[in-house]
Amino acid sequence: MKKQINEGIINMITITVSANDTAARYGSGLIEVFATPAMIGLMENTAQSSVAELLPSGSITLGIEINAKHLKATPVGMKVTCKSVLTKVDGKKLSFNIQAWDEKGEIGTATHIRYIVNAAKFMEKLKNT
Repeated sequence: MKKQINEGIINMITITVSANDTAARYGSGLIEVFATPAMIGLMENTAQSSVAELLPSGSITLGIEINAKHLKATPVGMKVTCKSVLTKVDGKKLSFNIQAWDEKGEIGTATHIRYIVNAAKFMEKLKNT
């Protein structure tokens, strides 16, 4: 039986901010707070892992667009939780709404688009370009 990817799929991931997740480490800023690129990476990971087990064999999703707002700083050692909701399925195009919050409240929001692709075919195309 073929697995279905339907709107409404929810996924949550919680991390503890480490020195590796900071703006100073990413080079996106100069202080030791949760970096915007780290938040975006967490958002994309939360979305992609929500559907990973439902994909056809050999397929993955690739992020092609993210519109994110980083609303508040989070210090090292604090937990951050990210929640993705699959809001639309249009063939191979998947749209998500994503929220992130730390122990004190909301820190970020995003809309995100991913496409389902065959991993081997995608990599082969890259070799020929």
